[in-house]
Amino acid sequence: MIRVRISSVRGSAPREAGAEMMVGADTVTGSIGGGALEYMAIDRARAMLARAEDRATMDVPLGPEIGQCCGGRVALVLDRAPATPEPPRPQVLILGAGHVGRALARALAPLPLAPVLIDSRAGELAQAGDVPTRLTPLPESEIRAARLGAAIVIVTHDHALDFLLAAEALAQGRRAAYVGMIGSATKRAAFARHARAQGIDPAPLVCPIGANPTGDKRPAVIAAFAATEIAARLLTPARTDA
Repeated sequence: MIRVRISSVRGSAPREAGAEMMVGADTVTGSIGGGALEYMAIDRARAMLARAEDRATMDVPLGPEIGQCCGGRVALVLDRAPATPEPPRPQVLILGAGHVGRALARALAPLPLAPVLIDSRAGELAQAGDVPTRLTPLPESEIRAARLGAAIVIVTHDHALDFLLAAEALAQGRRAAYVGMIGSATKRAAFARHARAQGIDPAPLVCPIGANPTGDKRPAVIAAFAATEIAARLLTPARTDA
């Protein structure tokens, strides 16, 4: 196998520096962005396999000469190193395995995230399909055990339970990158009063989840907007001011 890795990017490009793929004689795993750039890299990698080469570099302008219009420039390193291990995917705890919870888990499943559907009702979890699930009578304990930077999404069947779980998530300070609760502006206002009475700042709570300009309340639609919102929060690189 030849590892093809983007070592640097100037200007616009289909993938970022660090993206890589593994190329075998008749297999390709991963992607550096597709298009002519990827085909050129695959051809070069297979030529390396045929010639028993260990390392090569490519400097590719993404312009009309190769039929791509990105306009940037990409440097590639091709070698026989193993694929770089991926860092752990950001965790998304979905508390509530009803219609919206299951739809959200399915929407998040193809993304580079680690969703898990949590509920105390085995029958609801049984309808989740291939999504990872966790059956527990104490969902608040799952919030306490969540990894740093996780998303906590509260979509249970019980408003009182929603409030308990949201308060637990917010009481953890800034451990969670995102805390969201299904509901309305009225529900958020009620929770804010409840939280302040406990000495908890309700400001970080996102409620309702998934800003939805369509007004369509079907579970799959709610899930699509919520998945976009969660992915934007968890996958956007941290920025620091100079």
